[in-house]
Amino acid sequence: MAQTGSPQPDAPAGPPAFEPALRTIAMPADTNPNGDIFGGWLLSQMDLAGGTVAVKRANGRVATVAVDGMQFHLPVFVGDEVSSYATIKRVGRTSIAVDVEVWAARHRTGERVKVTRGTFTYVAIDDERRPRPLPV
Repeated sequence: MAQTGSPQPDAPAGPPAFEPALRTIAMPADTNPNGDIFGGWLLSQMDLAGGTVAVKRANGRVATVAVDGMQFHLPVFVGDEVSSYATIKRVGRTSIAVDVEVWAARHRTGERVKVTRGTFTYVAIDDERRPRPLPV
């Protein structure tokens, strides 16, 4: 993983122009013994953001069933403002694929960098936790 704040060659010039599905601050409790933010913490933030969008589209409960194409570009540091942008990529009969892109605003400089992206798949579920058709 690159350790600089330099944008990736194929990264867009900045974060998406719409509001993030989730925004939070990376805190010391989210680090490993070396003081780096856990990848698992970031993954959970992405799942929350994608799930928020999927719940709205499903008009009810969803369950995460897959994470595809996960790519960590740059690290997240304590104090960074982490914004997760989620967009629906594909809708099936019971499933919704959501692209989640995460940008960090560096705590000390305010520089915005794309830190990760991934595709999360959710299935709409009923009260018995069985798949249900999505509303049209």
